[in-house]
Amino acid sequence: MKIAYIFSSTNSQKILTTMIIPQLEQKRHGVDVVGMFFFMDNAFYLMDNTETGKRLQALHEETGMVIMACDQCAIERGIENNLVTGAMIGCFPKLYALLGGVGVDQVITL
Repeated sequence: MKIAYIFSSTNSQKILTTMIIPQLEQKRHGVDVVGMFFFMDNAFYLMDNTETGKRLQALHEETGMVIMACDQCAIERGIENNLVTGAMIGCFPKLYALLGGVGVDQVITL
């Protein structure tokens, strides 16, 4: 099964850093994660030179998983030019275009 995550809540950090990322790193998450989209302050997880950012970058490089911050959220926070290599900014049309061809079975919002 191919899934994409949308991170929009304040609870996202714990779920991402203690559950999802470790499971992906250990190849025991149980599904193929093809994309992650980060809203509001969750865009900070894609910042360069942070532990979470580095881990997400490594997963992107290993799997090709899309890692994207909401463009307005990143710009409002002044971080649009400080994201990890491979991360991008955009809105739903860009996300749809990137994920449309991979056959996403489910989108999970956290």
